[in-house]
Amino acid sequence: MRKIWLIPAFCFIFFLFSGAEEKTPLIKVESSIKPERLSRAQEGKVVFKFLIEKGITISSQPSFTIEFSPCEALLFPKNFFAASDLNIESSEEMGHEYLNLREPIEIPFTVNIDAKRGRHTLQGKIKYFAFSLEDGWCLKISSKFSASFYTRQSIIKKSEKH
Repeated sequence: MRKIWLIPAFCFIFFLFSGAEEKTPLIKVESSIKPERLSRAQEGKVVFKFLIEKGITISSQPSFTIEFSPCEALLFPKNFFAASDLNIESSEEMGHEYLNLREPIEIPFTVNIDAKRGRHTLQGKIKYFAFSLEDGWCLKISSKFSASFYTRQSIIKKSEKH
């Protein structure tokens, strides 16, 4: 009976340690909300930073999109944004057009006037195509993101422009 349990235990330990040498991701997405503490009716920005492994590019075509999951505390002009909506600069190399993601991407929002006071989390995903021109491959990737923020009880009154 002991021998029967030794085989699954050995397999489990083997798979546990074989996954320990995990490679770093090709693309890392960092998201944050600026400012992190917001009043109701205040405007802010979601900021995305991309850390891309050397030799990897993000294709401008087909689509590059940032999609937001429903978040009652924040109001966006729309639920998703394409690269063309965000005016991301593109470059070309060896006949391949790619996005320049060295600069952070900022997407504006307004805090809902009815937002509840407290900590909230904005979630979503970014869909894109990663390319390696050197190795000749393309990979469709969907990366999830989340960013937390805090809403105050106070309301920001917008100043009237004269």
